[in-house]
Amino acid sequence: MVEIEKIAKYVWKDDKRLTPNPEAFSKTAEEVAKLIGERGREERSSKNKSSQIRKYYDEIFKLNQRARSQGADWNVILAQVHMIVAKVAYAKGRKLVTDEFEKLMRELIKSIETKEHLNVVTNFLEAFMAFYKVHGPN
Repeated sequence: MVEIEKIAKYVWKDDKRLTPNPEAFSKTAEEVAKLIGERGREERSSKNKSSQIRKYYDEIFKLNQRARSQGADWNVILAQVHMIVAKVAYAKGRKLVTDEFEKLMRELIKSIETKEHLNVVTNFLEAFMAFYKVHGPN
């Protein structure tokens, strides 16, 4: 069972976050999608709707694209990436997402220090979103 609080250790093979773990994009992403989907269903509300979750993936994806473009200011992009933590916290406060989803985003974003880290997190979230379409609340 994946511990969301320690998601970085599942996404990378090493503590220095130099090498992504290939299983992060299959096994880990599916386990996290199941867990977050179950929590959304348990709360019997409109939490963790796929459209709500997708909004944060889309934002990360766009920032990743900007980071990869020539002449991009990494410091500005990294600040915008960290702003997503506040946006997810706001959604949690409005009861749109669960604690687990907020923890997932907080821990993933905390693990981003370089453009390469952002790319790995973007790829992980892409895999997570694919599995969430299957395991998330309908």
